[in-house]
Amino acid sequence: MEFSELLKKRRTIRRFKQVQVFDKDIRYILEAARVVSCGGNVQKIHYIVARDKQLVKDIFDNTTWAGLVSPDRNPEWGKNAPLTFIILTAPEDSGSVMQANAGAAVQSMEYAAEDVGLGACWIGAFKKDNVEKLLGLPEQEETLYIMAIGYPDEEPVQEDIDSGESMKYYLDGDDVLHVPKFKTEAIADWR
Repeated sequence: MEFSELLKKRRTIRRFKQVQVFDKDIRYILEAARVVSCGGNVQKIHYIVARDKQLVKDIFDNTTWAGLVSPDRNPEWGKNAPLTFIILTAPEDSGSVMQANAGAAVQSMEYAAEDVGLGACWIGAFKKDNVEKLLGLPEQEETLYIMAIGYPDEEPVQEDIDSGESMKYYLDGDDVLHVPKFKTEAIADWR
């Protein structure tokens, strides 16, 4: 697939088929994160792959999903919840560069997942203390983000919008998630 197609096709997935992801695909996603650019080449992000069913459920129970369409788009455990999480951690007090590095890693992971037919959801809304206890993280390590990974069980639709239009995502009458994205002309100022 052409990269420009991959960019436009990738959408955040919040409903997943109940099929376990292959190890080779997880490794491919981690490889995409490993080689991404990072400020000062500070490679302090660590990735924890959670696949144990009880651990995944416990992490799932500490996450929040799609605030604008909650609870209608919240995945349900055992029905359409992810079976794999990748958790990004780093030393505490790593500074703002670590957030930027994590964002770059997450984006690369999202596109790698799409490239192998998987869906991903970047989760920043979770009970951090609880998740860190579940993972047994040392006190000086913190959780940055969680990535839900799995086979998509939904097909969100992107809509191009002009400046001034609502950018709130929404569900239509057929339970399809619509995600507005500003057109290039609405976000770029050429000088």
